[in-house]
Amino acid sequence: MEEFVAQNLCNGSREARIQAATQLGKLNAKQRHKLAERGVAVPLISMLQSQDYEAIEAALFSLLSLAFGNERNKIRIVKLGVIPVLLELLQSQNESLMEIIIAAFLVISSCGANKLAIAASGAIPVLVKILGGEYDDTNSISMQAKLDAVATLHNLSSCSQIIPSIVSSGIVFTLLHLLHSYEKSSELVDRAMVLLEDIIASSENALVQTSGAGGAIRAFVETIEEGTPPCKEHAVEILLLICQSCRDKYRGLILREGAMPGLLQLSVDGTFRAKEKAKQLLLLLRDRTSHRARSKQSKHELVEKIMQEIDAEGEKVMGTKALRLVEDMIAKLKT
Repeated sequence: MEEFVAQNLCNGSREARIQAATQLGKLNAKQRHKLAERGVAVPLISMLQSQDYEAIEAALFSLLSLAFGNERNKIRIVKLGVIPVLLELLQSQNESLMEIIIAAFLVISSCGANKLAIAASGAIPVLVKILGGEYDDTNSISMQAKLDAVATLHNLSSCSQIIPSIVSSGIVFTLLHLLHSYEKSSELVDRAMVLLEDIIASSENALVQTSGAGGAIRAFVETIEEGTPPCKEHAVEILLLICQSCRDKYRGLILREGAMPGLLQLSVDGTFRAKEKAKQLLLLLRDRTSHRARSKQSKHELVEKIMQEIDAEGEKVMGTKALRLVEDMIAKLKT
């Protein structure tokens, strides 16, 4: 079978090459590795340039089979020039092919040796446009393609040299748009928040863009209330980074968006990291000035009292008691 695949990919007719590419995907890892060593990636990449949809689709799946789980093949395929070919294929805006092409970018971007080459190719702005719905007038890009695009950008963001290129691509505003457009509990928002937190933590420019975007703080507050547990964790970390960057500027903005109830709840029943970040943010949000209106002072004292009780008892304040304390506080804060 290996010999059949190799011979037909290199010298076969159109039909034979398509059949061979299809067969390659059915081979085991050892057989695929041997074929890669024999140079079958070259004719497969050539098939991608054929303007033949059936041949392109078969070649894409075969290249994915070669690359998946094999770092050497990922590097080999990129060195053979697959990235500009994939970008050219994206220009066709073929919905069916687009999902496979983005999956291919996801696979090759998981290899550290390929990340700078992908960034240098101009792929980042294209992926950001796909995420933002700017790459397809019909807005028919599948959810899977968007998830893979976010995951690809996340792979690339692990390389510090690439962060400035990602930030300059407009990714911050695109991710905030996703946060506004989708349910806070959706998988896409989950992945978008992971990427946004990583970028903000690595780039002051991204932090400034995020904190200055209209409606961003409100969206993070809503995510703390409505998101999945991991999503809440990322949202509170982002708000903490924003507040830490300039407490005097952002403390009031965060409070005006009604962050206290969600943060108090999160400080009790969030993930371990979310609890810690929520408590840190609550400390920053406490009013330390001496000139306060009486109503604000009484609410502040209530927060202080209950937070001191939670802090004092530490791990003893768990379950029903902790939730009751928070629920009482939230009810009184709303009055």
